[in-house]
Amino acid sequence: MNFNPVSSRQNFKTVKNQNYLKLQLEEKYATEMNSFAEDIDSEIEKIEWCDLMIWQFPLWWFGLPAVFKGWVDRVFAMGRVYGGGQIYETGVFRGKRALLSLTTGGAEDIYIKGGFNGDINGILRPIHRGMLQFVGFDVLAPEIVYAPVRMTDEQRVKILENYAARLKEISKESAIDVGIY
Repeated sequence: MNFNPVSSRQNFKTVKNQNYLKLQLEEKYATEMNSFAEDIDSEIEKIEWCDLMIWQFPLWWFGLPAVFKGWVDRVFAMGRVYGGGQIYETGVFRGKRALLSLTTGGAEDIYIKGGFNGDINGILRPIHRGMLQFVGFDVLAPEIVYAPVRMTDEQRVKILENYAARLKEISKESAIDVGIY
């Protein structure tokens, strides 16, 4: 994928206001006029099509890597993905499920309540609640691999086998309570 993560007028085939760029207003206009750029439209269609969306990424400075966050900024477009009362339980993607699959640089014991970096669930809440639930997704328990760089090949193979087994049974999983702020 050669996706540009930077929002600009290039997000749209046409714009409502040539003199001033207000992204949310232009997103609403693009929704009305069906005038999103091809790359954005294609990404939104993938989400509309899926039943389960999996985000695979390394935890980077306690969040999504910048390029991935840029993808969210461009693709989660007002009017098409959220807005007009369509948020959380009434969100556009209600009935769909989302899973974060991530790696960390540090060991598990530093991502617990009272640990050096704090509770991993609190760290992930802005993504779980502020992005995925906000647009209607039911959020599944995250798949977290702590410090894979410090693992043996055998340990990594076992983790991949366990993850593959989880994915085969994922339709049986229920959403988690990610909490609110």
